[in-house]
Amino acid sequence: MKQCWLDIRAADALKSALCSEAIHRGFDAIVAADPADLAGLPPTVTRVLLVTGPDLPEETGDADLVVVDPALHGEPGRLAQRYPGVRLGGYVEVTDAESLADACASVTRDAVTVLRFADPTNIPLEIVLAAAADAHGLIITTLERAEDAPVHLGILQHGPDGLMLAAAVPGEAGRLKDAVEHRTPHLELAELTVTGITHAGMGERACVDTCTYLAKDEGILVGSRSKGLILCVSETHPLPYMPTRPFRVNAGAVMSYTLADAEHTRYLTELRAGGAVLAVGADGRTRSAVVGRIKIETRPLLSIDAVAPTGEEINVIVQDDWHVRILGPGGKVLHSTELRPGDRILGYLPGRERHVGYPIDELCYEQ
Repeated sequence: MKQCWLDIRAADALKSALCSEAIHRGFDAIVAADPADLAGLPPTVTRVLLVTGPDLPEETGDADLVVVDPALHGEPGRLAQRYPGVRLGGYVEVTDAESLADACASVTRDAVTVLRFADPTNIPLEIVLAAAADAHGLIITTLERAEDAPVHLGILQHGPDGLMLAAAVPGEAGRLKDAVEHRTPHLELAELTVTGITHAGMGERACVDTCTYLAKDEGILVGSRSKGLILCVSETHPLPYMPTRPFRVNAGAVMSYTLADAEHTRYLTELRAGGAVLAVGADGRTRSAVVGRIKIETRPLLSIDAVAPTGEEINVIVQDDWHVRILGPGGKVLHSTELRPGDRILGYLPGRERHVGYPIDELCYEQ
């Protein structure tokens, strides 16, 4: 789990409130410039003294970690005798090529490195993370806003080891913690039994093109009713007449539901470029995928009926063509037009009614 650090150096009158929120939300560290601001903090949080001025402090108080500027104070390892029993780390502001080189040196040398990047580009952080690929030190980067956390965490696919935020108002620390802890859940997929296949006539179907390559056993959940969805596979499997498109799912008729995330349904027509759809594997693993486009065209349609072990009746309407496929148990790829009653396919039963995409407990018939 990535670490969350709270910087209270400029918090003034809000220090106490911000610290209380951070401690309550399980932050890993609180950072101050004055040792007095670290006094009284519980041992559940790392107390960090960040020194950016020219002079090193004589006393570090209750600090567990002292972070210094190697360019001003010398390498942290050489200051160990001055502060016995206290961990030491480096702080580097990356503003140019020279300071970027200092940052790369720190992350490969020091136990902890705190980094601040002056320019609004991710390239310097990419370079630092690449330099630290075989190192074992902790890398913490500063944030201007909690909303920027997903970007930092996605750099080179894994990001730094933690994020430090100077929260301006109560609640912002909580938003950072939520962003860092966000995970898409595992879904318990059900084995559904096909009960009927019907040519449904002409209509519009939607292909969902994502901004990521989907796996061979991965697709999105689609259904005519919100309480039962079927796993439509991505176009990752070769076909004799067209190239694979591993970013695409030929999903279903335009009125179909899908999952934007584990809790909220969307009509396929509500998905938009830059939005999100939940990619789901045959083993129930999930991840959020960015939508690149929704491609809607008129095609012959096929209605597939199935029943869940609970007795829930499921339906999905897809393009009536052999190349449109859904997933069966074990990730078996099944051509939709070759399905027969008794065949087993994978689906998901959200279990609650929906109103504008939100789960709700109310009387609602779908047929």
